[in-house]
Amino acid sequence: MHQPAYGTGASYGTTEAPRTRRRRRPAATIALAALLTLILVPVTVDRLVTARVESRTAEAFQEGMHTPARPEVHVRGFPVLTQVASGALQRVDITAHDIPVDGSARPLPLSELDLRLDGLTGADDGSEARARSAAATARLTYPDVSEALGLEVSQGKGPGRISADILLPLGGGRITVTTTVSAASGNRIAFDDFQIEDGALPAVGEAVLDQVFEQPIRLRNIPDGLNLRSVTTTATGLDARFTGTSVTFRPDEAPSDQDL
Repeated sequence: MHQPAYGTGASYGTTEAPRTRRRRRPAATIALAALLTLILVPVTVDRLVTARVESRTAEAFQEGMHTPARPEVHVRGFPVLTQVASGALQRVDITAHDIPVDGSARPLPLSELDLRLDGLTGADDGSEARARSAAATARLTYPDVSEALGLEVSQGKGPGRISADILLPLGGGRITVTTTVSAASGNRIAFDDFQIEDGALPAVGEAVLDQVFEQPIRLRNIPDGLNLRSVTTTATGLDARFTGTSVTFRPDEAPSDQDL
């Protein structure tokens, strides 16, 4: 009996699902990710610490110098976190504006004060901050200098000279004089070497000059330890440059007798 041939030429088998292969991250990629984490996390933390230190320094400076706005503060060097841990900041740059002056017969405010502080440390109780050394430039506008002197002042001809128009009493007319500005002891600006540019100087004119320029003007609200080194003229005013060591800042400190 003939048996039908089932499946002649046909094959029977099972169908297997395709296998998914897991891609392994190269070791170099993992190492790079770990390295970036080690780098970025400390940098981020350091930037947060820097921002906090700059904010607190600006607040303390504004409180001590009574400026209308907080100064710009930049802590230099990296990492700042280790500087804070050591108790001394390598370098701090501060720029303050419109520093007022009180308690003076001839007040001369500072329109701007640029400070570079090296080795800044603070007392544990926050009563003061001290810089190992410091350099500063105070900028004084001609309108403020004019108000302090009681006459109109502008830039004169020649380096370090200012020009002033003086109205003589008793109808004596007007004369224009130039004088040099220089640094004097006690953080004072002195006036010397008078020259007449316009008109003659009678005896009454000499009396006026003596009254206005005989006494140097003291620059006040300057941190303790900064000493005036030079005064130069610009198109907009005077630049007074200071340097010092062991420069001290004391928030909310009342002016001493020598500042009055």
